[in-house]
Amino acid sequence: MKWSDLLRVKAEFPINLWPNAAELYHRWIRASIKDNKPYDRFVRELLTASGSNFAVPEVNFYRAMQSKDPNAIAKAVALTFMGARLEKWPKDRQDGMAAVFAQVGYKCTAEWKEEIVFFDPTKAVPAGGAARKAMLPDGTKVQLAPDRDGREVFADWLISPKNQWFARNIVNRAWCWLIGRGIIHEPDDIRPDNPPRNPELLALLERELVAARWDLKAVFRLILNSRTYQLSSIPPSENPRAEAEFACYGLRRLEAEVLIDALCQITGTTEKYTSAIPEPFTFIPEKQRSIALADGSITSSFLEMYGRSARDTGLESERNNRPTPSQRLHLLNSSHIQRKIEQGWKIQALLRSKATPREMVTTIYLTVLSRFPTAEELKIVGDYSTTSSAKGREAVVDLVWALMNSTEFLYRH
Repeated sequence: MKWSDLLRVKAEFPINLWPNAAELYHRWIRASIKDNKPYDRFVRELLTASGSNFAVPEVNFYRAMQSKDPNAIAKAVALTFMGARLEKWPKDRQDGMAAVFAQVGYKCTAEWKEEIVFFDPTKAVPAGGAARKAMLPDGTKVQLAPDRDGREVFADWLISPKNQWFARNIVNRAWCWLIGRGIIHEPDDIRPDNPPRNPELLALLERELVAARWDLKAVFRLILNSRTYQLSSIPPSENPRAEAEFACYGLRRLEAEVLIDALCQITGTTEKYTSAIPEPFTFIPEKQRSIALADGSITSSFLEMYGRSARDTGLESERNNRPTPSQRLHLLNSSHIQRKIEQGWKIQALLRSKATPREMVTTIYLTVLSRFPTAEELKIVGDYSTTSSAKGREAVVDLVWALMNSTEFLYRH
């Protein structure tokens, strides 16, 4: 899901991969992660791919952009694989980087919506067929022969173990995805005047990734087993910089897709999704999880309300996890959530069971919060069920609803 956000896997406007190409692209990303493809190989395949967007999934990287202009391509490459904003670079660096991608060609076919991405040696050729001039992000000037694909030259430079841009970007993103905040923050705004909060930590992760031969799982394993990741979300002091200094685990609301999947799992219900332009590849099985949706165009009102990434630019800021009043009201009193609780087969099965009130409360706590209720919580629930007007079924529904609205359920902590 995170990679699909970053690589802009979306069928419709403004990306327009088309549904079958988006599915193909998503399957390739998923297979690469499942097979633990080395990160340098993963990126090189994306950068140098040529062929039909319906047959070669990697070429959709060049189609998942809002413009085919060389400058726009360079901007997307810098953001995705270097965590840098090209528009903040000096003009000569911008032009030099764009020259690297000046011969990326696009060609339509007789097949509806099919497009071929290829190296076009006839584009941007200097007078007399001289070598093209380009500039790499570190300021190195290169001469590109007429038959030399600039994408290969750039890929060779980018994935070199000596190139700090490459390793720094991905380990910083990995840290952000797991911890909630980049060592360089924002993770897609790496520049000299935005230094890392902990340079030694960032350097360590870079070295570990290179030493592991670009095995991203090794870096994830290192972070997940660290004391920093396992810290409590309760700050050790009132210092406002505690979270920024990674002195505690930062509270984060669950992502939209994770939240609706959890609600469906708890209640035993499913969710309906829609697409702006229905096509065969937009059919979604009832039991499909939101985090596994391939196409960013396939959505629901819940996902939109809870800030799912639009996948238009690849920026981390496209995903909005800040709570809003409409989100709170939706969980508190919407018919959507009420139907899930009252009609979901899991809650119905619990109500039909012969469990004692204490067993029923324990089951609900294990189902919603994955823990046993404390003695105090058992007393509160018991007092509520005996003193309020809510009895039996209503009391169970009220408890499930209350736990769903708790901070413990809604936040990573």
